[in-house]
Amino acid sequence: MRLLLLEDDDLLSESLAESLKDNGYLVDVADSIKAATSLAATECYELAVVDIGLPDGSGLELVAHWHKQNRDMPILVLTARDTWEDKVSGLETGADDYLTKPFHEAELLARLKALLRRRSGSVSQILTVNGVSLDEAGQSVCTESLPWRSLTATEFRLLRYLMHHPDRVHSKDHLLDQLYALEQDAAESNLVEVYVARLRRYLGKALIQTRRGQGYLFVSH
Repeated sequence: MRLLLLEDDDLLSESLAESLKDNGYLVDVADSIKAATSLAATECYELAVVDIGLPDGSGLELVAHWHKQNRDMPILVLTARDTWEDKVSGLETGADDYLTKPFHEAELLARLKALLRRRSGSVSQILTVNGVSLDEAGQSVCTESLPWRSLTATEFRLLRYLMHHPDRVHSKDHLLDQLYALEQDAAESNLVEVYVARLRRYLGKALIQTRRGQGYLFVSH
């Protein structure tokens, strides 16, 4: 799940990005409205975390711009200002939630999960496809015959993407795009095979099929 983090405080940005990645998100980081606009023009994000105070303007200007474009993307606004007028302004501009600095990272993570549940219209954090149940909060998986098992962050991201998009063939390059952020160095070409093999050891070989020369497919039935 790809998330855009717009924050110009280097220390906070680095800390948040690391925490988000540990919780299964794929994070692209921007430190200005210009950089965020450029990223959003070429990438499809499922969430955005936007700071208001930025070096080239207010993050609310960008939120308003996205709102006018009818972007289907929940937005959590971060700000050091905590008056009710600021909160109302942020929400009326198009933000979906508002978090005042300083905050605990656990609260930000909980609010992001709540936004995703609200967007999907579901209160459940268990995704079940073809007998496989994925706990999106606990990053663990089980089947009808096997107990819950914890996943690494990369295993979780790959399995979650495949389960959210079943019965489609995904190329290795496309799956690598879902696993690694834009600023990271290029991953090893066999990395997808390595993690698919791991998931097959947990779940069995029949669920994740190989389409030779095309990619991989998660079978929904």
